[in-house]
Amino acid sequence: MTGLICALTFATPSLAQPSYSDQDVSDAYLYIFGRLLVASRQQLDFQEGFEWNEIVHRKPGAVDWPNPNLDVAYSEAWVAVDETSCTIVSVPEIQDRYFTVQLLNGWGETLANINERVFPNKPYGDFAVCLIGAGVDLPADITARIDLPVKTSRLLTRVALGSDWDTADTLQHQFTLRATGSPELPDLPKTPILELTALPGVEAFEAAAAALDSEPDLNPGLEPLAAAARAIGEAVKDPAERERIDEIIRERAFADFAKAGAAIGHGTVSNGWARPATVGVYNIDYLTRTLINYGGIWANIAPEVMYYRASLDGDAARLSGDNTYTLTFSADALPARFARYFWSVIAVDTERFRVLPNPQERYLLNAETNPEYEADGSLTLHFAAEKPEGVPDGNWLPTPSGSLYRLTFRFYGPLDGVSNGTFWPPAVTKVN
Repeated sequence: MTGLICALTFATPSLAQPSYSDQDVSDAYLYIFGRLLVASRQQLDFQEGFEWNEIVHRKPGAVDWPNPNLDVAYSEAWVAVDETSCTIVSVPEIQDRYFTVQLLNGWGETLANINERVFPNKPYGDFAVCLIGAGVDLPADITARIDLPVKTSRLLTRVALGSDWDTADTLQHQFTLRATGSPELPDLPKTPILELTALPGVEAFEAAAAALDSEPDLNPGLEPLAAAARAIGEAVKDPAERERIDEIIRERAFADFAKAGAAIGHGTVSNGWARPATVGVYNIDYLTRTLINYGGIWANIAPEVMYYRASLDGDAARLSGDNTYTLTFSADALPARFARYFWSVIAVDTERFRVLPNPQERYLLNAETNPEYEADGSLTLHFAAEKPEGVPDGNWLPTPSGSLYRLTFRFYGPLDGVSNGTFWPPAVTKVN
């Protein structure tokens, strides 16, 4: 797969003489698919009852998207602004606890964060989210104005649960939104509602124009792929071309997508763990953007969090709930060394990327599960359907028999080798 190279050299064929190669179709498909994933999620939110500029506070663990972070309490909203109205985001004062307010566009690109890293002098108060250039009169006590290049955005707040969930819940509910005026509210794009277990075929191109019209891609360099997706969308109106393009998608694009998934696009794999080359902001790396929207939508930027993913053990065999595995960190390379705020590992299924149901209702390991360390200071985490004999409860993540799964390791506030890309978790070792 040529990935970024194709993105930069793609030349849109003439509609009068369609000549889309298999690779042309695959590249354009993998490009537009990333936008369709976000548009699908947006439509599902509004079907659930979301309203523009109204925040929804979720109970811990109660979000339904791929690869959720169970260390935090989430609140969610869709924000609408225009030339006449900004949206005020009220942020409570939070001390000694990780939090952030993330704003993303309709391609899953992070536009801004509100937290003490970005606003060290005063990370709380009222923040005005506005359209760039909007001449809106704002209250005098606004902490800061945040200008966005789009009229609509996805807002996520994350408040670390830590060991005191009640305080996290109280703080979470102190985040509020209010519009300063009456912004023009957009129509939702009429694109397919996607299910991760059944990738779209030619209908992805049939929806390309609606997807692009509702949310243009702001990244310079990807215009040829956007034009190609539109052009193929027009071409498939011809029944014969529609059939041909659909066949290419299913035979070529699906295979390219699966192949790219192993390294999360242009990322790196070491010790069986994949680390993306970029996260949260993607520039011309549309392939990584699509893969992350597919398997872990709403990812934040690398200075906030870094993700590692493992689907294979140290012998390159798929992780299975029928086996028992260990993951051992030496005393000089413990997870806490690489995370300013917190670390965690979860197991999700390989089809919908949701956590694995288990009788213990335990879905992650982190500092709050109180793992015990060995006499030499090392830390061993265990993954098995039943707790291995002699293993401390806080070191064991249940992985039900009969399930294939993958692990995601998160480092919030990446430090040292996680920050600079020189560290990978050790290989997952099969022990039975």
